This record gives sequence, C-alpha cells and structure tokens, in this order.
Amino acid sequence: MIDIHTHILTVWGEEPFTEKHLITRMEELGIEKFVLLPIIGPEVPFLHFLSEDAIEVYQRYPDRVIPFCNIDPRAGNNAPDTDFSFLIDRYKKAGCRGVGEITANMYIDDPRCINLFRQLGEAELPVLFHLYSKIGGSYGLADDIHMPRLEKVLKQCPKTIFIGHAPAFWTEISADISEEMRDFFPKTPVKKTGRLPKLLQKYPNLYGDLSAGSGFNAITRDINYGYHFLREFHTQLLFGTDLCHVGQATPIVEYFQQIKEEEIISIEQYENITHKNAERILKLKT
Repeated sequence: MIDIHTHILTVWGEEPFTEKHLITRMEELGIEKFVLLPIIGPEVPFLHFLSEDAIEVYQRYPDRVIPFCNIDPRAGNNAPDTDFSFLIDRYKKAGCRGVGEITANMYIDDPRCINLFRQLGEAELPVLFHLYSKIGGSYGLADDIHMPRLEKVLKQCPKTIFIGHAPAFWTEISADISEEMRDFFPKTPVKKTGRLPKLLQKYPNLYGDLSAGSGFNAITRDINYGYHFLREFHTQLLFGTDLCHVGQATPIVEYFQQIKEEEIISIEQYENITHKNAERILKLKT
C-alpha cells in the first residue's frame, strides 16, 4: 500500500507527531510507502514542516518516504507572473514527486494559483490541495458551493494533476449539500449524484485523496454508494490516512482490508486505489 497523505507536525497544544511516530505507525499498519507532505503558511495552526524537512526524512528512509515539496502561490513576488522554476527545479532534483499540501487561504482560481499550477503541470508534479468553503476562518484553497472555481482551474490547467482533499471537496459527492454542511462530515445517504463525481467523469486530471475523516466519511456515509463510487472511479482515487496526531485512529485501513477480503471490489480496482494510481502519477516506476 502507498499512503498519499501523511505529516510530521506539531498541532498547537498537542503532543508533537514525530518522525518516529510516523515510521512506527506505518510499520504497524503494513503501509510500505507513504507521501510526506510539508505544511507551511500563516493560516495553519501547526508549526511549519518545510520542504527541506521532508527531504531530510526521505534521505534517511529512501525506500519508505515519498517526499512532496510545498510552494505557496503567494511566494516570490506575490504576483500572477512569478517564475517558480528555481524552487521547482531545486525540489525535483532533491527527489520530490509532487507539491502539497497546499493550504493557502485564497481562491483556488486566483491568478497566482493558476500561475503556479500551470508551472507545476509543465514540470509534471501533481498538486495536492486542501479545499475550504470560504476566505477567512481557517486554512485551505477556497471555492464556492458545487466547486465552480475548481472546474475553471481544471479547464485552464489540463496538464496539471490535481489531488483533492478535505470536507469542502468530499461533501460534494452528494447533490444534497448546503453551505452549512460543506466543512463537516454529513451522515445522510447519497440520494443524487453530486458535483464531485461529475467532475471526476469530465476531467481525467482530477483525483481524490481518500484520507482523513473527510475522504473516509464520503465513501462510508452511504455504504452501497461508496462501493459504487470506488468501482467507477478506481483509476482516480488514492488511498491515504492523513496521519498527524499521536494515537490517531485509521479506520480506512481496516475498511480496505475488509473490502479486499470480501471481494467487494475487484483486485484490479483495489490495487489501483491502494498503490498503482500513486505509482503512475508520481512516476515511482520507470
């Protein structure tokens, strides 16, 4: 298995989740490789974990760690024409396979974001983003209900692979969504296909990060629909945990073990979601 979403970080007021914690948990869970995501930016309630920190951990565990770098769209000159090639080249040469988790609280279709996304597409580096419902109040790239701004980005950046994450992304699995629901974990059945499945059908450069409460809730709030969703989009979904807290539960691991044992999805679909999609888009195999 390849975990698309892990962290080493300190949440304000919590016991730090260290490199040792992460390596130990990956071994306990039987996860062979994992993406390590840096966290930066003034919006996050965490101590920063830099791209250079992720690269150092990768150098200690090159057979386990898949390092991502992180670039804030406002970096450089805070302008829509900033040349990010220096950073992109530097991090690619150091072994980084993608960019994220992008948490800057600005609209996802801001010209500064489009500028960065296009350059990352040219560099063949996927982008993992945290989606939030508004500007202000928390972290994450912002979009309106039904994700019109994300669709604009997908149209304007067809060469860039986008990996969506967080409640404002995953609540769109169902059409019965309201503004009040967007940053939470709805438990209601999926009665009508939402905006997210339609975007996945339309844009092959969009992927879903199944990690955290948001991704896991999306595929378990309506068990039968969740199985259908996994089968339909097995080439665009990525297994993950979002491990970042001491003592954190990881129900998605047991969930995938169960659906494999019970043959709820095919072995091809299971393998695509749990490791082959990640291998392909991160270019882990030559």
